[in-house]
Amino acid sequence: MTTSTSDPGAPNRLGRNPGIPPVPKRAKDSTTMGGAALGGTGKWLDERLGMAPKLRRTLNKVFPDHWSFMLGEIALYSFVILLLTGTYLTFFFKASSTEVVYHGSYMPLRGTTMTEAYASTLNISFDVRAGLIMRQIHHWAALLFVASICVHMMRVFFTGAFRKPRELNWVIGVGLLVLAILEGFAGYSLPDDLLSGTGLRIAYSITESAPVMGSYLAWFLFGGDFPGDAFISRLYAVHILLIPGILVALISAHMALLVHQKHTQFPGPGRTETNVVGSRLFPGFSAKTGGFFFIVFGACAALASLFQINPIWLFGPYEARNVSAGSQPDWYMGFLDGSSRLMPGWEIRLFGHTIPPIVWPAVILPGILMALVGGYPWIEQKLTGDKNYHHLLDRPRDRPVRTAAGAGFIAFYISLWLSGGNDVLASIFHISLNATTFAGRALVVFSPPITYLVTKRICLNLQARSDAVAHHGVETGFISMSPDGQYAEIHAPAPQPKHHTPIPVLPDDLRELEAGSGH
Repeated sequence: MTTSTSDPGAPNRLGRNPGIPPVPKRAKDSTTMGGAALGGTGKWLDERLGMAPKLRRTLNKVFPDHWSFMLGEIALYSFVILLLTGTYLTFFFKASSTEVVYHGSYMPLRGTTMTEAYASTLNISFDVRAGLIMRQIHHWAALLFVASICVHMMRVFFTGAFRKPRELNWVIGVGLLVLAILEGFAGYSLPDDLLSGTGLRIAYSITESAPVMGSYLAWFLFGGDFPGDAFISRLYAVHILLIPGILVALISAHMALLVHQKHTQFPGPGRTETNVVGSRLFPGFSAKTGGFFFIVFGACAALASLFQINPIWLFGPYEARNVSAGSQPDWYMGFLDGSSRLMPGWEIRLFGHTIPPIVWPAVILPGILMALVGGYPWIEQKLTGDKNYHHLLDRPRDRPVRTAAGAGFIAFYISLWLSGGNDVLASIFHISLNATTFAGRALVVFSPPITYLVTKRICLNLQARSDAVAHHGVETGFISMSPDGQYAEIHAPAPQPKHHTPIPVLPDDLRELEAGSGH
């Protein structure tokens, strides 16, 4: 059927009705243009990289809503703060052992000969705008970084989150802890003040005491006899390049494994081995974790503003003939200091080589501890025979042996840590230094088994209480009398946990989970 062109209602060959005026095109506002530009950019990248499906799956990842999972976020965000503040400090710090005469703003040290490293740190503290606050934020963030890793690993240990298939992530966490301790030690050793110099002197002695290769290794690291002229510049490169690079790589691997293996969660209504109850990565979790970053940053800034830390101008520059009284390292190095102080002066000679006493507490002991911690997933797997996949967490009370062993390990660590300040304790409480040393040795030997037995008994009692509540209900405090004259307490039914509606797992995610868990 043909249409006459004279018909006012018929369209012409251009598809336009001649009887109806054309509709003017709507002007594009900036929002529309911006969205089109972003969409075009995303389409261009997806056509070349094929990232859209993977990005969609990543944004749909679900993270449980539980306060204990924020411990790992604190570690991550404190590391970000370290990178930001450390970058600022590198603009002004001079990693040099060249001696100069100080002419800065701090009057008590004017005219004193010191290294450029110490002088530049003083300049950062007194003459660089925002230098002191950046130094203190950096130091507090370093302490928080190590502390949050330790507490996060304790949460993972006591809840069994290290079990199959997450053993590799546990080992990565142990590596992060060791590197964080080394990075912290390198950081507070760089200013070359009297306190950090004393610590470096101890580190040099420990390195030099290693059998066979100790003297060669100390010469290689320090560039000659201590203090030498090359060590600060070498330590600076290790502090700002080598260890941070390894940390970034391990944190990236840790996060990639977390996303691939799905997040663990506590058991509860609606929670199974094949789903996760919580918030999706975008937009819910991203908004919450973004706000939490600023809370962590604000906490570090508040600590730096209100509490002085590492006032190097009070210690003075390092001189080999001087040792500061009551020298104490940062808290995470205290257990090594304590083990060194408690070790008896036993000098052992094996195979024609002398092993100094310092080797056992400062090298052998931490090596054994880190090996036990890193290999614990396989130790527990061997002892229990449990080789199943686990995505639901344990309550610590439900695993009394593991919980008691972890508590005993913590007691052992605290005993060593307290002994790292035995001279300060002796001075404060006016007691003999020998008494504090023998008390520390007694704590190291007896506190772990005692803590183990007490913790295991507490876990068993908590289990019995939970079973009683489940079977008999909760005590109400009301007493009733039966018709035959017997009295009995009224029990109310145990409160039911709040039901959570699980977020369904997408088909691709479910297939990944089944492939990874063997279900």
